[in-house]
Parts: sequence; C-alpha cells; structure tokens
Amino acid sequence: MRYYLCLFLSLVVAASAAATPFSPLGSWRAVFQLKPGVEVPFNFDIRLAAGGDQHVYFRNGEENFDGGRVRQSADSLFIFLDQFDNELVFKISDGPLTGVLRRQDKTGSPLLVRAEPNTTWRFPETGTAPAGDISGTYDIVFRSGEGKEEKAVGLFHQTGNKLSGTFLRVTGDSRYLEGIVEGNNFYLSSFYGSGPSYYKGSFTKDGSLTGEIVGAHSGSSFTGILNPKAALPDPYKLTYLKEGYSTFDFSFPDVDGHTVSLQDKKFRNKVVIVTIGGTWCPNCVDETSFLAPWFKANKKRGVEVVSIQYERQTDTAFVRKVLTRFKERYDITYDQVFGGIADKAVVARSLPSLNTFLAFPTTIIIDKKGKVAKIHTGYSGPATGVYYQEFVKEFNAEIDGLLE
Repeated sequence: MRYYLCLFLSLVVAASAAATPFSPLGSWRAVFQLKPGVEVPFNFDIRLAAGGDQHVYFRNGEENFDGGRVRQSADSLFIFLDQFDNELVFKISDGPLTGVLRRQDKTGSPLLVRAEPNTTWRFPETGTAPAGDISGTYDIVFRSGEGKEEKAVGLFHQTGNKLSGTFLRVTGDSRYLEGIVEGNNFYLSSFYGSGPSYYKGSFTKDGSLTGEIVGAHSGSSFTGILNPKAALPDPYKLTYLKEGYSTFDFSFPDVDGHTVSLQDKKFRNKVVIVTIGGTWCPNCVDETSFLAPWFKANKKRGVEVVSIQYERQTDTAFVRKVLTRFKERYDITYDQVFGGIADKAVVARSLPSLNTFLAFPTTIIIDKKGKVAKIHTGYSGPATGVYYQEFVKEFNAEIDGLLE
C-alpha cells in the first residue's frame, strides 16, 4: 500500500511539473561554441520591460544593455536583437536551452549557443587564486596574422579574481568586457547582440601582458606594458579636408527618399555636427546614446545634427527598417540619411573631400559659416571612463565656443 501511495505522489508531482508553463524570466548563463574547444560565455537577464513586454538585458561589467524583445512561439524562444539585425533562437526544454545566433534574414553562418537558467556566474572557477592584480592602464600592441601592428590602450580593473576592462583603439573601444583572473592567466568576454568577443592572456610581475583575441575563423595577438600615461594619437588630427577643399558637403536621401544636403536652408548660420556611422556599429550606438539626448537639450541654441548611415545592405526596405528602428530606439530627432554600403572604401569615395576614412564613427563639426572646425575619428564610449569624460568635456567646450 505504501509503495502505491509513493508511486501516486510521484506521478502527481511529475504531472504538476509537466503542466508548469515555460517561463524565460530570470538570469541566464550562455556560451557560444566559437569553434571546437573554444566556448565564449556571456550573461543575460530576461525581465519585464515597460508596457509588460519581455526584454533581454545583457550583463557586461557595469552595463545592462537592453538587447530587445523576447517572444515565445510553440516550442521556440526568440530573442530579437533588432539593434544589430540579429536574433537568438532557442528550442525550449526542461533544462539548458540549445540554439543559434543568426541574422534575422537567415543569411550567413549561424553560431551555436547553449543557455542555462538561474545562473549568474560567467567563467568557471578552478579555485586558483590570482597571482597578482593587473588593474591599471597599459600600452597595448595588437598584431594580426599578417604581422600588421595596431597601437591601443588597455584599461583594466580587478577586484579579487573578478576582472573588467576595455581596449581603446583609434577606431573606438571594445566596450564593456567582463572576466576572471586565475593564477597568471586572465579571460575576458562580452556579448550584447552583435557578435561575441573573447580575449585571453597572461601577465608577469613586471607589469607586462601577452594574449590573444580569439575569433571564430581568425584572431590576433597582443602585448602590453603597464603605463599610467598610455595614450592614442589625437583623434582630432587623423582625418581632415584634402587640399583644395574649404568646406564639407554631401547629398544623400533620408528614409523617405528626400535628399538632404548641407546647402539646405535649415543648416544655414548654424553649427552643424555630421556623424558618419551605421546602425550596426557598436561605437556608433554609444555615440548616438550620447548625441540624441544632447541634441534635444541644445537644439534651441542654434545647432543641427545629421547622421550619414552606411549599412550592411542597400535595398530600400532594409535601410528603412534599420534606420527607423534606430530612430525609435534612441529617440533620434535629427536627420538620418543613407550613404551606401558599410565599407570604408565606399565612404571615402562618397565623401571625396576627406583625406581618408579610418573609423565608424567619424564626427565632423562645422561652424556657422560652413567651415569645418574639427573632425573627430572614432569614439571613446562610457566603458573607457576618464577617456569618455574627456571627450564629452572637449566636445561641449568646442560647441560652446562655436555658438558664441
């Protein structure tokens, strides 16, 4: 009798569990299968946003990045990463979920991903204590497989065995990275909807680093030396007007097909900020997060902003979709125009007055008389700390001076 009672209770519990509907709400740890033997971990939360919709929030260091909408359909969980025109798709199960990261139009090669619920840690810990503290500012040199070198600045903050940081290059920063230190080794990763980033390396007591960026198909190595005064070339001295050009202009369509040019009446006798970027570009996202509210607060002072967006596709429907999403996401109230395909050579050809084009974004500041005052290459976002604060201070000072 006791056996049958236990069996009955077990069946009741099992039936109750089976009847419990799947809910994605909560904390998750996920890993990308970058290539055989290489997994890149990241963390996210799914919670209710304003209006009651479910949204995903990617956790990297200090940042909780709103990645987009979450929707359940039959036995699948869809996470729409509209900012980067990507999506995470998981098959729903009782335990860990398996799925892929892919383009929303299903083109390209999907990346395998596995996610475990109710988990907040990122890198597995072996119990090995850190051999030191690598907090600080570093001179970094990246080297590609072909031997090409690129200078950068590394910023790291370590608390116990937890590590956060970023790499600042001429073209922009690697945004928020989060990781761990074990012995003489460190590991950093990030994901916020575009593509996963993974750095690993080691350090010595004399303040030097060696490491690599691990990619799905290729990577690059890096070395670093502790230097509190590490700095990059002046971003205002890398891009300038070619000889023979005294002004900067363009003529591109907006999403409604209306041509926008700096010769338009609305720009006359005003300070104009022109940004060259793309909705797919992480550093452009950071710049827009600053510039959109800044413009609303300063528009009445006699300033205008235009964003020239270079995108992954050129068909009208796609361009309208991504630029409209971008406008709605960041509450953009200034003009956005479409410049062409996202390729530096294309940018250089379509804007022939520039001596070169090095980075998305590049920002051109034009005075009230239509003369170029300054051109800023790249962008130092919030993850760079004092570098970001210095940019904001210099930017505001420059605009204040031009508006006097």
